[in-house]
Amino acid sequence: MEDAAATLDATEAGGRCPIDHAAIAAEQARQGAPAERSLADQRMRRLLRIDPLAPKVSLVQANRAFERSVTVSAIRCITTYLLLPFVLPLIGLSGAVGPFVSIALSVVSVTFITISARRFFGSDHPWRWVHAVIGAIILTVLAVSAVFDVLNIANVI
Repeated sequence: MEDAAATLDATEAGGRCPIDHAAIAAEQARQGAPAERSLADQRMRRLLRIDPLAPKVSLVQANRAFERSVTVSAIRCITTYLLLPFVLPLIGLSGAVGPFVSIALSVVSVTFITISARRFFGSDHPWRWVHAVIGAIILTVLAVSAVFDVLNIANVI
């Protein structure tokens, strides 16, 4: 009790806080305590179904997931817009196969974009919002493409 009174007297006299806030913050960071996040970050993490108490994903894993999603999207674009229109007619397949392949590749792309976004937000990556904007644009293009593919299937079949 005397130590607490002495600390209070020293605090009043010197104007310094007796609690080592830096040490407390370092210990919380070491234990993986959740960081303070903006309301937008909290909502995006909820949308992506990221557990708020889960340990952070490493930045390396987030970057690898992004590289994979970009690679899958590039393969999808090359296949959908270059290979399918030219290769399928050469091997004698009608236009009915193309939309099905395009929809399947779009589903794979959406899956990888979502995984990548989860990793970016799970790691609190500094570029997570840039990735979210790019991902939203790609998802919009994929949705419009899927609508045209479904309409094409409805007319062909």
